[in-house]
Amino acid sequence: MAWESELARVARLVFALAVGGTLASRLGAAPTLTLGTLAPEGTSYHRSLLEMREKWRKAPGGGVNLRVFAGGKMGGDAKMVGQMRLGALDAGLLTAAGLQEIDAGIAGVQSTPLQYRSLEEFDYVAARVQPLLEKRMEAKGFVVLFWTDAGWVHFFSKTPFTRPVELKKLKLFTWAGYPEYVALWKEAGFQPVPLETADIVPMLDTGLIEAVPMPPFVALAGQVYDRAPYMLNLKWAPLIGAMVVRKAVWEKIPAETRAELLKTAQEAGRQNREHGRAESEKSIEAMKSRGLKVAEVTSEVEAEWRAIADEIYPRIRGPLAPPEIFDEVQRLVKEYRARGAAPGK
Repeated sequence: MAWESELARVARLVFALAVGGTLASRLGAAPTLTLGTLAPEGTSYHRSLLEMREKWRKAPGGGVNLRVFAGGKMGGDAKMVGQMRLGALDAGLLTAAGLQEIDAGIAGVQSTPLQYRSLEEFDYVAARVQPLLEKRMEAKGFVVLFWTDAGWVHFFSKTPFTRPVELKKLKLFTWAGYPEYVALWKEAGFQPVPLETADIVPMLDTGLIEAVPMPPFVALAGQVYDRAPYMLNLKWAPLIGAMVVRKAVWEKIPAETRAELLKTAQEAGRQNREHGRAESEKSIEAMKSRGLKVAEVTSEVEAEWRAIADEIYPRIRGPLAPPEIFDEVQRLVKEYRARGAAPGK
C-alpha cells in the first residue's frame, strides 16, 4: 500500500540520518542538519538559504553542515512537519500552512483575508505578535530562527473574474490536510479542492482546479501562469513563512556556535523578505510580458470582497485561531491605523 511504502521510506531516512550522525560524531566532524522547503530552486528564497549554508559551515566551533532540499523534494509543508516530528528532517523553511501544523496561533496573523492595507501595516503587527508565536512553538519542540514572507497572495485563474460571485463558480485550490479551511470556503459559497502544492500544475491541466491563490513569484517559477493566465490584482493576504528547527537538534549544538548560526539566519531572513517581496512584484511584470492578463479591482468590487472577509472573520476566531492571538492582531491593526500611517504597498 502507498502509506506502507511512504512509512518504509521515512524509516530508511531516519536510520540513514542516525547512522550518519553517529559516524560524524565519532570522527569529530561538524554536525549535519537537513532542511526542506517548498521554495523553488533558483529563487531568492533558495539562494538566501544557500548563502546561509556557507556561513553556517564556517561558524565557530567547527560550524554546521546544512543540506537544503528545495522545491518540495521533501513533500508539502504538512509532510515536512511530520518528518521533523519523526526525526527524519531537522529543519524547514515553512509557509503558514506548515507553521499551523505546529501551532494554530499563526492563523490569527495569516488566515484573515484583506486584514492588512499595506505590508508596512503587516510588519507592524507581525513584529509584535511573532515573539508570542515563537514561545508557543518552542513549547511544542520547534525553534524559530527567522521569519519571512512572500509578499501578497493573489488569485490566478484559467478564466477571468473580478467579483466573489464569479470566483464561486470556479474550482479553487486549497491546501490538503486542513478540513477546517475547506469547510470555511464551502460555508462562504466557494468550491474548494484540497490538494498538495505539487498537484497544482497537473490539476490545472486536467481542470480539477480552475483558480489558485498564491504569490506571483511562485506562479512564475512554477509556470502556473501558463495554465492560469488571469490574475486578480487584489491583495488577499501576505504569505507568511519561517525557518524552524527541531529544538532537540538545536540544543545539541554548542552555545557559541548557536549564537552565530542564529545571527546569520536572521540576516538571511531579512534579505529573504526584502528580495522576495521585490521579486514578487517583478514577477508580475515578467508574466505580463508573457501574456498574463491582470484585472484591476474598483472600490465597489473591493467592498464586495471585504464583505466576504467580514463574514469569514467570526468563523476564524476560536475554531481556527486562538482567540487571544486573533484579538491581539485586531488590536494592533487598529493601533497602527490610529497613528495615521499612510497605506503603502
